[in-house]
Amino acid sequence: MRHRYFGGALLAAVAVLAGPSLSKAQFTAGEGGGFQAPLNTDPIVHLPTGHAGDAGFYTGFEFVMLTQTRAIGHQNIAQRGFVDSTGTILGIPGQFIGSGARALNTADFSPRTFQPGFNLEVGWRAEDGTRIFWNYTQVYDAHYSQGASLVPWNFRTTVDLADTFLTSPVFNFNPAFAGPGNKVANLPDFSVYGIWNGASQMDIKFTQRYQEMNFGVRVPMFQTDYSRAYGIAGGKFDWFFERFYWRAVSYDINGNTRPDFAANYTNTLSQRMYGPFLGCGNEIFVANQFSLSLDLTGSILMNVVKQRAKYKLGDETVQSKWGREEFRLVPNANAAFNLWWYPVEGVQIRVGYQAMTFFNTLYMDEPVGFNYGNIDPGYKIKYFRLVHGFNVGIGFFF
Repeated sequence: MRHRYFGGALLAAVAVLAGPSLSKAQFTAGEGGGFQAPLNTDPIVHLPTGHAGDAGFYTGFEFVMLTQTRAIGHQNIAQRGFVDSTGTILGIPGQFIGSGARALNTADFSPRTFQPGFNLEVGWRAEDGTRIFWNYTQVYDAHYSQGASLVPWNFRTTVDLADTFLTSPVFNFNPAFAGPGNKVANLPDFSVYGIWNGASQMDIKFTQRYQEMNFGVRVPMFQTDYSRAYGIAGGKFDWFFERFYWRAVSYDINGNTRPDFAANYTNTLSQRMYGPFLGCGNEIFVANQFSLSLDLTGSILMNVVKQRAKYKLGDETVQSKWGREEFRLVPNANAAFNLWWYPVEGVQIRVGYQAMTFFNTLYMDEPVGFNYGNIDPGYKIKYFRLVHGFNVGIGFFF
C-alpha cells in the first residue's frame, strides 16, 4: 500500500490493493512481531532495501526496558544474637542470648528495577500479505541484594555485645558445618555451635531473568482507507528463572575464618512455559509517515516447573540437595501499543509500550528451608505476574 498526500491534507487517500494483500508485517515484541509495507514511500532514498508491497525477507532489532513482578515472600533469614548450644551460659541448652532483632529479611530488598534487553525478529512476507515470523526477547538479569555484619545500626547492641552475632535457625546439619570452636571469648569450644549460630557476616541475593520466543503467522483480515486489521497465531515459549542465594560466614575470636567456616545456600525456581497463542491487531494511520497500532494476544501455556535447593560448605566438600518438578497450566494475555514512523521506503521505526501477564505461576514464599537434612522451601501460587515496559526499534525489509 502507498500513501500520498495532496494539497496539505493531513490524511491520505489510500490505493487499496486487490484482496487482503496489505502488509509487510508489523514489528512488535512478542507474538505480534514483524514489519509491514510503509504507509508513505516518499522520500525515496537509494538503500539496499525492498519496495512497498514486495514479497521477501525482513528483519528487525529492538531495545527494550522491562520490569517484572518481584515474586518472593517476606521471610526472616537472620536475627541478632546467638544460641547457647551447651547451656554453659544460662544452664539450659538452646537458650537464645541477645535482642533477637531482625537482621536479614527478604522483605528488605530494594524496590524492583527496570532491566535492559533486546528483541530480534526475522521473517518472510508472501505476495498476499501473509507472513511467517520468528522472534526472541532477552531481558538481562535483575539483581537484588542486602547484607548484615557484626556491626548493628548505629552500633546499638546489648551490654554483652551479643547483638554483634547473627543467627539463623538451620538445624539437622552434619558436623562439617560446625564452624570455628572459639567464637565467643571466655566460653568453652563449641559453646556456640554451627556456622549459622553466632555468624559474623551474612549476605542474601535474589536474581530474576525473563526470556521469550515466538514462531507464528500473521494474516491480513480487513482494511479500510485509514486502518487495517490482522490475525496472529503460532506457538510461544516463556521462561521465568529465579534464584535466591544466601551466604553465612563465621569468624573465631581472633577474627580469622577459613573456607570451611562458611556455608552457601541456593534456591532455584525455573518455570519454562510452552503453548499456542492466538490474537489480533489493528493499525490506524494518523498522519503522513505515522500510524498507531494495538496488538492483543492470549494463550494457555504448559508450565514445566523445576525447584532446586542446596546447602554447600564453603570449601565445596560437603553438600545437601533437594529437588522437585511439577506441571501447571498458565493462562497468558499480552498487549502491545506502538507509534510507527516510516521515514523512507524499506525502513521502519517504532516506539511503544508492552505488557505481558501470566496467571497461576509459582513463587518463593519462603526461599529458605532451614532443615538441612530435608530441605523443603515454601512455594505458593502467584495468581498474577506482570512483565511490562517500553521498547524502541528499527526494521528493514528486503
